Amino acid sequence: MNKEKINFGTKAIHAGVQPDPSTGAIMTPIYQTSTYVQNGIGNHKGYEYSRTQNPTRHTLEKALSALENGNYGACFGSGLAAIDCVLKMLNSGDEVISTNDLYGGTYRLFTTIFKKYGIKFHFVEMNNAKNIEKHINKNTKLIWIETPTNPMMNIIDIKATVKIAKKHNVLLAVDNTFATPYLQNPLTLGADIVMHSATKYLGGHSDVAMGALICNNPTIADEIYRIQNSSGAITSPMDAFLVLRGIKTLHLRMQRHCENAKKVANFLAVHPKVNKVYWPGFQSHPNHHIAKQQMRNFGGMISFSLVGNKIEDAHKLIENTQLFALAESLGGVESLIGHPATMTHASIPKQERQALGIVDSLIRLSVGVEDPEDLIADLTQALN
Repeated sequence: MNKEKINFGTKAIHAGVQPDPSTGAIMTPIYQTSTYVQNGIGNHKGYEYSRTQNPTRHTLEKALSALENGNYGACFGSGLAAIDCVLKMLNSGDEVISTNDLYGGTYRLFTTIFKKYGIKFHFVEMNNAKNIEKHINKNTKLIWIETPTNPMMNIIDIKATVKIAKKHNVLLAVDNTFATPYLQNPLTLGADIVMHSATKYLGGHSDVAMGALICNNPTIADEIYRIQNSSGAITSPMDAFLVLRGIKTLHLRMQRHCENAKKVANFLAVHPKVNKVYWPGFQSHPNHHIAKQQMRNFGGMISFSLVGNKIEDAHKLIENTQLFALAESLGGVESLIGHPATMTHASIPKQERQALGIVDSLIRLSVGVEDPEDLIADLTQALN
């Protein structure tokens, strides 16, 4: 069978995975070992030390590469560890252009860790990709984007950004956590690196923390593997096994996440206590037409603000939901609710947050795969 023509669901179940050669086990074993016996000096079976290579992790890296239509994958102990690897490819004096609507942990990594090593960051409104080019100079080495963004669900035109990056010989990395490879494939659109917090939809069951990088360029891949091995921020074999399990149902879960989010978004849009709803599936959403072009559906993430914009109203609603659990993170089968201003984006100064639309009453939902009628009933009683 031509692997290039395999559909996504089939690929999610089979890509990168082979029965265990020693037993025939259909699930990749958890190779819980730190080292490997060698037949002689330099004579081994491809594995020497588990920081450098591990069969369970290696299988997952191949599977994730296939899902993103990439050639090389590397897994890390968290999404931030994966981003840390990309930034370690830069040198003091280099500059990075990033979206101004950005996950708070990424913002914190950029501004409190790498800024002090002489890397300069520009946080730019990217709804219009032309804004990026204004900030490019001879020191620019990386453009970092999220799309959809966290938490405002802004859509950035990947193809337009690729065109700018290639024109100026700048690397483009895309955080594809919200969309997942089921909905969007940045490498296919021309990006150099795709990053995932596999903690979220790829794992899908809120039981693992992991990050991943995927690329097509062998030179970039060699640098990623060098940093992965040298810094040692790897994922464990057990966590690799859990994400291998998770991605086998990624297509099924994402379809349900999208269906449920659409119903919840439409419910919120007409509720009298809701001010604004941020969901890329609305025709009125900024760059909705671009989302339709580069995504296959609109995802399971929604943000909304309340009439009156009072933080106490947001807190009261959040504390009174029964199915939507108050928790950090997203992308699990269960629905989660959070308050970006005091949780995921608290590290961003208040003035900057509010300028982006992260107001005091903004609430973020990770819509799970429960029955949508029950989710809407839960939000109804909490809003009332």
